[in-house]
Amino acid sequence: MNVTLIADRIGGQVKDTVGIENLISVPKTTGTELTGNMQAHLSDYDINIKEFLRVEKIESNATDSPWKTLYLSSGEVIESKTVIVATGAKWRELGVPGEKENIGSGVAYCPHCDGPFFKGKDVAVVGGGNSGIEAALDLAGMVNHVTVFEFLPELKADKVLVDKAEANDKITIIKNVATKEVVAEGGKVVALAYEDRVTGEVKQQSLAGVFVQIGLVPNSAFLEGVVDRTKHGEVVIDERCNTSEPGIFAAGDVSTVPYKQIVIAMGEGAKASLSAFDYIIRES
Repeated sequence: MNVTLIADRIGGQVKDTVGIENLISVPKTTGTELTGNMQAHLSDYDINIKEFLRVEKIESNATDSPWKTLYLSSGEVIESKTVIVATGAKWRELGVPGEKENIGSGVAYCPHCDGPFFKGKDVAVVGGGNSGIEAALDLAGMVNHVTVFEFLPELKADKVLVDKAEANDKITIIKNVATKEVVAEGGKVVALAYEDRVTGEVKQQSLAGVFVQIGLVPNSAFLEGVVDRTKHGEVVIDERCNTSEPGIFAAGDVSTVPYKQIVIAMGEGAKASLSAFDYIIRES
């Protein structure tokens, strides 16, 4: 088969992950190292790689034709019988001063990946939904203390999670506050500035790390009207990674597959590839 890989940045979220310790058979690695290894592995195969480009639009041809037309940001047009969408997702950002500047130096988005780096230290979790409270509970087993900052007057997480967090002496929950700034000194995060939404008072909480947990945004906007997506933008797939459009498959964080983890995304990618191969064999 002729294979073309189109990516604006090979590695995606993985490149931004400082430590990876849940990849089976690899006790510990970094996002940069894993991405480099993947690219080296790619070079062993006859694959047409188009990096620093995006697919702007996909069109399905006539109902009796299996071909799909892909329009690239470079102006190129590619036709293919199958398309595997593995565009992942991006962390929803706070958009406050000090956030982007301190990614990897105290600002993190993955508690499973980066939590161990804050052993014995105080950290914050911004976000009181399920992901935020789950992160706080996970981090409480690694760090000295966790403070949860929630924008709304009440937490959005499920009651069973909230009850566990409130019963944990290592977790403090502050509600109805707006994060204003991630404060750093000497290249390291030292505090989080936040505003009390009732009084307007701005305060600072001393800490060593800030975990932003306000959701993921799937990179699927270019698929609007092409395949079915959830209200959150995830591409709806079945157990074989089929989307609602025959010949288009999806894998990893862009899809509805649960548990957004590297090891799971890799497995889903393999599954989608096998499904695409099976589709081509049956349609040819």
